[in-house]
Amino acid sequence: MVNYAVDPGLLAALVPAGTELDRFEGKTYVSLVGFRFLRTRVRGLWIPFHSNFDEVNLRFYVRRETGAGPAKRGVVFVREAVPRYAIAALARALYGEKYVSLAMTHKIVEPTSEHGRLQAEYRWRHDGQWNRLRVECSGKPAQAREGSLEQFITEHYWGYSAPPAGGCMEYQATHEPWRIWTASGATFEGNPTRLYGADLAACLRRTPDSAFLAEGSAVTVYSGQRIG
Repeated sequence: MVNYAVDPGLLAALVPAGTELDRFEGKTYVSLVGFRFLRTRVRGLWIPFHSNFDEVNLRFYVRRETGAGPAKRGVVFVREAVPRYAIAALARALYGEKYVSLAMTHKIVEPTSEHGRLQAEYRWRHDGQWNRLRVECSGKPAQAREGSLEQFITEHYWGYSAPPAGGCMEYQATHEPWRIWTASGATFEGNPTRLYGADLAACLRRTPDSAFLAEGSAVTVYSGQRIG
């Protein structure tokens, strides 16, 4: 998870109705995230050849005040890439998300000694060019510190999207708090202008404001509902 503080004006047109940008210490963040889906089931059903796959997404963070208890803190995806068309089509249909199907690869290098480095890399091909997201870290994972940026990034348990028909779709995702490694090095290489837009692509070419690797866990994503 590679994170960049950005001008909130870059995201204003993407904020779904009924939500507002969520900030950490007054700053608005986008995150470029690569991860693996493993043993995936859709409504309890395992789909052959579609249960283990990569995803890379660009996301930002919002909140929705309901008037009943704390605000719902959620994620909005600018674009999500997966390697299989059927997965992208299903996600667009069920959640109104902006999925595309692209050629993708990943590589995870485990440390060979106590002082070795853990490396994770995701690559995706768009417009005839490979893009690469890579992080490197060492040591052991730990729970994100209370009140930290890492906790803010990883503990948004709602998803929001703006379907083509209009309005806003809301869905819940649950998982245990993730343990993380803080990255000692992180790089993005490529030209994602047509995938994310020129302004956000320019942000990704900067040195990230933070980067970390999350251990991951079982995740449940519930069916979505329209809220407006």
